[in-house]
Amino acid sequence: MRIRKLSAIAVGAASLALVAAGCTSGDTDEGSTTEESSSSSGETAQGEVLTVGMPNGTQTENQSPFATGSSALSLGYAFVIYEPLMMLNDAKPSDDPLPWLADSIEWNEDFTEAVITPHAGVQWSDGEDMTVDDIAFSINLRKDNEALNTAALPYKDVTVDGDSVTVSFEAPQFVNQAKLADLLVVPEHIWKDVDDPTTFENTDPIGTGPMTLKSWTPQAATVVANENYWGGTPAVPEIRYSSYTDNNALTTALTTGEAQWGWTFIADYENVYIAQDPDHYHQYAAAGLGIDALFLNNEEKPFDDLAFRKALNMVVDRQELVDIATSGVNPALTSVTGMPMPAGQDFLNPDITDEFAVDLDGAKKILEDAGYTGVGDKLVDPDGEDVTFELINPAGWNDYLTALDLIKNAAATLGVEATVNPTNQDGWFADTIPLGNFDATLHWTDGGATPWDMYANIMDGAQYQPLGEPANWNFGRFQNDDVTKALETYASTTDDAERTEALNTVQQVFVDEVPALAIWSRPATAQYSSLNYTGWPSEDDPYNQPQPTGSQAAQIVMKLQVNDEG
Repeated sequence: MRIRKLSAIAVGAASLALVAAGCTSGDTDEGSTTEESSSSSGETAQGEVLTVGMPNGTQTENQSPFATGSSALSLGYAFVIYEPLMMLNDAKPSDDPLPWLADSIEWNEDFTEAVITPHAGVQWSDGEDMTVDDIAFSINLRKDNEALNTAALPYKDVTVDGDSVTVSFEAPQFVNQAKLADLLVVPEHIWKDVDDPTTFENTDPIGTGPMTLKSWTPQAATVVANENYWGGTPAVPEIRYSSYTDNNALTTALTTGEAQWGWTFIADYENVYIAQDPDHYHQYAAAGLGIDALFLNNEEKPFDDLAFRKALNMVVDRQELVDIATSGVNPALTSVTGMPMPAGQDFLNPDITDEFAVDLDGAKKILEDAGYTGVGDKLVDPDGEDVTFELINPAGWNDYLTALDLIKNAAATLGVEATVNPTNQDGWFADTIPLGNFDATLHWTDGGATPWDMYANIMDGAQYQPLGEPANWNFGRFQNDDVTKALETYASTTDDAERTEALNTVQQVFVDEVPALAIWSRPATAQYSSLNYTGWPSEDDPYNQPQPTGSQAAQIVMKLQVNDEG
């Protein structure tokens, strides 16, 4: 299966401005058009304050678009202040990206070099022009500061030649084309004088996006329309990003209309949410190749033992997890490769046909054969120690915590005493996950146009960091030379047959060594109200995934139009 090449796209500056200004409606069922939503003078009609809700608790003032757990990233307003080079469509990953801050990204044949041509006429929110030097600086900022290079791109050289930037890489970037396209650009004239960009709190953020920061509190941030926005005037004059204590609080806010856009798990969402206002309340789930996985600490007991990882994997009921923890919203995984279907069908290793099924007897036999005693009663490992482990995720993440309870119950059938620890979200993001301070925790993987990201996020030895050192991925510290080599081959080869063989190897090791437990398919889901605004992404118009916490937020905001019919 081929991935698109992010080469020059036949979209001129005029058509780019139309795209950015949202001249088409994303909600065909509302019947709204730009003409209907515009004033008689041709200017964009502006509407009500839009409230975005996230269940992320009290925030700490940090507006950095780089710092994991910063308020700007946690609530999502970073993505209406800062913008990417090009706009990806995560609802349809095979689509060509739209030009955004860059008109084009042209790759050489072996994907070791890309030439970026910036869009002309872009200004920063302080009135300064965005230039090719800003793009080069933004890349070098990541190149020179590993902690900011969260995409783990192996940058080599960055050079400016006239109106373009050429960036070369230490290895072919076939699988990472989208990551370069999604790179957020920051202003050189602000960031060049920062002593340590990894700790810079950026309390007065300057970006190119449609909104600018007006005010901030630990509970909410308010952004307003950017007067210098290169893409036109947004129909939304002000967005309030409110941080609720947990999923339940955000669900209440969404169902009452206090918040009109959010991203949270709502059990029985059709009755709890949609039914409150069927004409205006919507939930859209954009499917892809990402999953949620139970990351296991492969370097500490009990998950340093393959036999125990296999046994636990065999007693977890995936369909039960989906039915109870997600109310059936997330599709259940069936293939033991962990590949979501049908999106992963074309990538599936033809030699692996087994599907997930609970096999308690088989799991007990694996443990007994490995020297465990007390199987099914009080499990004791071959060293004579009781087998226990902790399952940890942020408090208020109800779908995850419900799933952890079910996994705890499954472990009990093997004689294991597991506990569930609802923890502080900021600590989970900053300390638990990246440093490997956990036994087992649920976390998502990236999607993308191929399954490479999904497997690399879980298994890639190239992203291995010792326990206690921050890792961008491979949080479970899994190491397997065959997988690391296969992932590198998949990413670097120009031969389709070699790429297929490499992915088959990765899938086989995933099945044989169980570095993590694949839990369920992870669509990008969000809730929104069309009472005040139309133009949202939907099944009828999947121009992007619907969540407010990603680069697509700028596109969504510029697609929104005032709903004159209410």
